Amino acid sequence: MMSILRWTAIVIGGLASLIIVAGVVGVGVLYLQAKQKPEGRPQYVALGSSFAAGIGLGTRVKGTPIVCQRSDSGYPAQLARLRRLELVDMTCSGATTPHVRDGGQVFLGPQIDALGQQTELVTLSVGGNDISYVGDLAIGAGSRSKSVAGWFMGRIWSGPRAEEDRDYAKVHDDLVSTLREIRRRAPRASIVVLTYPQILPPGDACASLQLPQAEVDAMRKVGDRLAAITRQAGADAGVDVIDMQVLGAAHHACSAEPWVNGWVDAKNTPYHPTLEGARSMAQAVSDLLDGKSTSS
Repeated sequence: MMSILRWTAIVIGGLASLIIVAGVVGVGVLYLQAKQKPEGRPQYVALGSSFAAGIGLGTRVKGTPIVCQRSDSGYPAQLARLRRLELVDMTCSGATTPHVRDGGQVFLGPQIDALGQQTELVTLSVGGNDISYVGDLAIGAGSRSKSVAGWFMGRIWSGPRAEEDRDYAKVHDDLVSTLREIRRRAPRASIVVLTYPQILPPGDACASLQLPQAEVDAMRKVGDRLAAITRQAGADAGVDVIDMQVLGAAHHACSAEPWVNGWVDAKNTPYHPTLEGARSMAQAVSDLLDGKSTSS
C-alpha cells in the first residue's frame, strides 16, 4: 500500500513539475518575443487590436508575438501590398487604446514605439476591447454553445454589461491622446483612424449570431456609440477618419455578403472581419490616400 501511495505521489509530483516547467518556458517565450524590436523601415506603421491584426484570416506572420496573432491577410498587410509600402505591423489581438500608447500587454511595449520621422502612413483601429464590445458578443454567443467551454461560459454569463459600466468618455480621451502622440512622433505621416465595421444587423437577429434579440439590440447600441466616439476623437485630434461602420452598413454578419463573421459557421474568428472585410478596409484607406470619397 505504501509503495502505491509513494508511486502515486511521485507521478503527481512529476506532473506538477512538468506543468510548472511548461508554464515557465511559455512565459519565457512570450517575454522574449515581446522584447524583439520591430524590423524593417517604418514607412507604414499599423496600430490597433485584432480587427487590424487580422486574427484567423491567414498565416501568422513569422516571428511576431504569439499573443498578437497578426496574419498576412489583415487589412494592414493587404494595404501594404496594394500600395507597395514597407510595413511595420504592431497590431495585437486583445490590445486596448492604452496598450497602443503605453504598452503593458503581456510584456509588450507601446505599439507607437515603432513610429519615427520617416513614417509616412499610420493606421489605427482600436477601442473595442476598452469597453468589451466584441468580448461581450463572443461570451454571449459562446455561453449558448453545446460544449464544455459553453457550459463554463454559461455559468458566468448574465448578459452584456450595463451601459454605465462602459467608460466611453475615457475611450474618447485615450484615443485623442494616442492620436496626438502619434502626430508628435510621426509629424510627416498621414494618420488614419478606422471605426469598426458594422457587426450587427439594424433589425432582427439571425441564427448565425447565436444571440437573443435583446442582446443584439443592446450590443448594437455599444457599437454605435463606439463608432461615434471614434469619429469624434479623430475630429478632435485632427486626423482622417474612415467610417467603416457606414461603409459596411449593408455587410453586417447577417447579410448576404458579410464583412464580419457571426458565431455559427464562422469561416475564421467569430465577430471579426472576413477576408473580404479586411480587403474592404484596406481599399478604403487606399481610396482615401488617392483622394477618393470614403463616405458611402
